Amino acid sequence: MRGAKSAKWVAGAIVVALSATACGGSDSGSDKNNASGKPAGYVSIDVGEPQKPLIPADTNESLGSYVIQSLFTQLLDFDAKGNIVYTNAESVETEDSKTWTVKLKSGWKFHNGEAVTAQSYVDAWNWYANVKNQQQNSFWFSDIAGYADVHPEKGDPKSDKMSGLKVVDDTTFTIELTEKVPYFNYKLGYATFAPLPKVFYDDPKAFGQKPIGNGPYKFEKWTHKKLIQVAANPDYQGPNKAQNKGIQFKNYATVEAAYQDVVSGNLDIIRQVGPTDLPKYKQDLGDGAIEQPYAAIQTLVPAFYTATFKEMDPKVRQGLSMAIDRETITKTVLNNTRTPATSFTPPQVKGNQDLGTDVFTYNPAKAKQLVTEGGGVPGNKIMIQYNADGGHKEWVTAVCESIRKATGVDCVGDAKPDFATDLEARDNDQVKSMYRGGWVADYPVNVNFIKELYNSKAEANNGRFKDAEIDKMMAEADKANSLEESVKGYQEVEKKLLEKMPAIPLWYYRINGGHGKGVDNVQVDFHGDLELTGVTVK
Repeated sequence: MRGAKSAKWVAGAIVVALSATACGGSDSGSDKNNASGKPAGYVSIDVGEPQKPLIPADTNESLGSYVIQSLFTQLLDFDAKGNIVYTNAESVETEDSKTWTVKLKSGWKFHNGEAVTAQSYVDAWNWYANVKNQQQNSFWFSDIAGYADVHPEKGDPKSDKMSGLKVVDDTTFTIELTEKVPYFNYKLGYATFAPLPKVFYDDPKAFGQKPIGNGPYKFEKWTHKKLIQVAANPDYQGPNKAQNKGIQFKNYATVEAAYQDVVSGNLDIIRQVGPTDLPKYKQDLGDGAIEQPYAAIQTLVPAFYTATFKEMDPKVRQGLSMAIDRETITKTVLNNTRTPATSFTPPQVKGNQDLGTDVFTYNPAKAKQLVTEGGGVPGNKIMIQYNADGGHKEWVTAVCESIRKATGVDCVGDAKPDFATDLEARDNDQVKSMYRGGWVADYPVNVNFIKELYNSKAEANNGRFKDAEIDKMMAEADKANSLEESVKGYQEVEKKLLEKMPAIPLWYYRINGGHGKGVDNVQVDFHGDLELTGVTVK
């Protein structure tokens, strides 16, 4: 997440939200703050109000994910190319893809001084998975033996511990899975697998407002809908030790407002420039402009519980896909900052493939033919839900116009004021027709863009797509003897997705952000997150 909701929404997994939610600004008790209210040596970035309290397994959207990753460190992470880098773990090994042995680096501590041990991980994972705790990312632990005992489909848990987790000693624990999962070590790079200190269990609700992690930064304050501030952790032992004194995650009503603050020097970094400013941002920011592809995809996701899509023939969704002129929209409205999709997965993940289909190619005549052959759209109207604070209005309008002209199906945008409101509507099955889904990689394997989105039990499957054949194919791919075989299995699943059309892929993301003159060494990781620990203040 990174979950990433419609990025991370990630992880993680993380949704790709292009901006934040309320008015910018900050407050501070320090006399050493600069004019913008930022302490000396700190870095500011536009990251809005998280959807949920700051608990690793209850965060699967990009805004909360940024903060979680600053405060917590899991067993491993990935470099810019998507290769595994061990952080809190010394090693994660298996001989059969079913039983995994984790060895931790010794000497790690939480921000309150408590030692990070094998028990810290086992207790956290058991709590995250327990159905009573209602964590959004509990599904991520479903591979572990005993998950069904702590998270039954119906009724109360039979146990508060998964049988597959065993503590060997302070720095060693084992993970036994129900079935072989050759890519399981990659999943451990998602922040939802972070450990928790003992104090968490005293009052989880309070902890979510003032978290104590084991990451490169310590929590300082959270002024809701305004800013979150974290300070560099001087005792951090990971490879990503902070090169600045702290971070301010600042909340903005629009990406345009954030951009103006970067240009004027009141904000250091903007994650994504909005469509209005894309044509000029390279000229405005000079060497501070950032443009780089990353592992994320934008889609349109039908809500299959609605009257519009409940009984719809997949041919109609294929037709709607062919009614969208991706080439023109990415070149004009999105100013050449996106690449039209040719699959359900982005190029940066293992197993990405060109599906060799014309379903993603603009063809008005065939689009109309498929929609007609499939029985049409009930009511002859669709709505696309999106968050108004993310710079999406322009392209949603263009997509609707393209669909309307090609097929005669009416299409309008359904704007929600901010990303959190958008997510709540998805979580509570309140989407009127379909929604903008942007997903960024939690780990660089095609599974993350298929199982986490289209398995009938996946938490991020907010369209509520269900297909027994697809679920069975995923289960078989998970039982493969190697990572390579599992990836091939999911490539076959992806080909079947093309027949079912649980979503309409639009384009792959590029980060088009930037930074002001007050900071340097601003780098982007493989899933499009700015590596804040490496940013230096001039």
